[in-house]
Amino acid sequence: MTKGNINVSVENIFPLIKKFLYSDHEIFLRELISNATDATLKLKHLTNIGEAKVDFGNPKIEVKIDKENKKLHIIDQGLGMTADEVEKYINQVAFSGAEEFLDKYKDSAKDSGIIGHFGLGFYSAFMVAEKVEILTKSYRDENPAVRWICDGSPEFTLEETTDKTDRGTEIILHIAEDSTEFLEESRIRELLTKYNKFMPVPIKFGTKTETLPLPEDAAEDAVAEKIEVDNIVNNPTPAWTKSPSELNDEDYKAFYHELYPMQFEEPLFNIHLNVDYPFNLTGILYFPKLANNLNIEKDKIQLYQNQVYVTDEVKGIVPDFLMLLRGVIDSPDIPLNVSRSYLQADGAVKKISSYITKKVADKMVSLINENREDYNKKWNDIKIVIEYGMISEDKFFEKSDKFALYPTTDGNYFLWSELEEKIKLSQTDKDGNLVVLYATNADEQHSYIQSAKDKGYEVILLDSPIVPHLIQKLESSKEKISFARVDADHINNLIKKDEPAISKLNETEKETLKKNVEESINDKKFTVQLEDLDSTDAPFTITQPEFIRRMKDMQATGGGGMFGMGGFPEMYNLVVNSNSEFASKILANDNAEEKSTQIKYALDLAKLSQNLLKGKDLTDFIQRSYQQLGK
Repeated sequence: MTKGNINVSVENIFPLIKKFLYSDHEIFLRELISNATDATLKLKHLTNIGEAKVDFGNPKIEVKIDKENKKLHIIDQGLGMTADEVEKYINQVAFSGAEEFLDKYKDSAKDSGIIGHFGLGFYSAFMVAEKVEILTKSYRDENPAVRWICDGSPEFTLEETTDKTDRGTEIILHIAEDSTEFLEESRIRELLTKYNKFMPVPIKFGTKTETLPLPEDAAEDAVAEKIEVDNIVNNPTPAWTKSPSELNDEDYKAFYHELYPMQFEEPLFNIHLNVDYPFNLTGILYFPKLANNLNIEKDKIQLYQNQVYVTDEVKGIVPDFLMLLRGVIDSPDIPLNVSRSYLQADGAVKKISSYITKKVADKMVSLINENREDYNKKWNDIKIVIEYGMISEDKFFEKSDKFALYPTTDGNYFLWSELEEKIKLSQTDKDGNLVVLYATNADEQHSYIQSAKDKGYEVILLDSPIVPHLIQKLESSKEKISFARVDADHINNLIKKDEPAISKLNETEKETLKKNVEESINDKKFTVQLEDLDSTDAPFTITQPEFIRRMKDMQATGGGGMFGMGGFPEMYNLVVNSNSEFASKILANDNAEEKSTQIKYALDLAKLSQNLLKGKDLTDFIQRSYQQLGK
């Protein structure tokens, strides 16, 4: 028997591990199963290159609970260790066996999938165990099995044993009193599902009963045989580890539901990531049906390292605008701290983020080129991601003209070049600026949309929450372009042409009309402006200046706050059509009270069309309208 002290550079590493390196105690199981996976994959590699003369077989990792004796076992059928190797890899803390192995076999082991990055992974066991045993036997038959025991102090014992005759390693955790939750089957199953669901070696956790199918010629009263089989809790070959050529649409959808069992809707489409230079990265990203939903709290993208789950906090690796997607990213090159809990700033991370952005942009181009009709149908469910990307990522914006759509209120979908071609003749103003008219709500702004359409103009529908930011980006990036919401002013003022206005009223009559309206409404929210419009146009139209409304909208979605629009009072223009029959009627009426009532009624109608008549004002308006019907 050997006794000794673990070679560490601090007086006692265990409190350090427990308090600082691994703040989340549950990851001990992930680390130990990662070690077992490494041991199995290393043996596979050595047998493949002929260095290990053993039958690799179909090894698995087994997790067993011994609740009565308060023990948890993790058993593998991998390399195993000799006494010298235990001394080297276990007692020499922070020396990574995986790194040494990869360095020695760096050419032939490039694609072996060996996980290990951190020599301290094994010691995470002491977060939950008061004592840890290792029973291990090397694949080299001439070496006896050994047992290593440590009780959480720097002291250990190491001795030969006959208790293990087959190759591999068994870790036995004597669970501490404050960690007995890890002796519960449900808790262990939860952790295996969370961290080890896609590990590359089968993981057995108990058994399950399976019913064998009856043969075709079985008698009617035949009873199917039931057998006990290993309960394998993971999928060792998830979809992202395969080539896209091996998968069809149904495979991708099935994997989506494997990732998110509580998601019942199908994803719209997927993007398969696969790159090996200048970094290694694989994965599958899915576009779910989003519409205008900005909620990313659940079912987020999952980050893996060599099929080991790390986190679903992928900010930094995945560009912000793609955080709305779902799926998996797997890369051994993502720099994490020792407990794999936090992403560390690194040039590789920026490259990965740029690659993913480019891959998504390329996918959008291919989708719209392959089936424009289908892409149009899906636009409403993906636009929030695309528009967010256009705002936040310049390189994505540069490519967006090839796949960003601008739907009209009539249900037509245009690329930017198509929209420009469609409206350039009719919607270029007298100064040579192309004015893009848009609505944010086709129902609420229907009367304004109709006025624009009556003049032969197109109105696009931009109804996502980030539209003000998108418009600002487009206006600042494209020359001689401006956007105007269709209810921001009278249509004649939104696209000003060199057309002389003909007025029925002289200047004195206009002054009188304006004074009558201002005195009757007596509301500082409204700025009265007279316009010489068509006699068939509405007598009163309420608009909100584009700048003020846009700034308020931007602040509501983050941004624009420097203008102090949050506390800015509601301000509207009341456009009075001086050529309307109603204007002439007001001027001709000598009954001041009756005139005031008519003006207020017309204002209420204008408010109603803008959804501004609410509460008591709406109730009063309805009552007055019924009274008018009774006269």
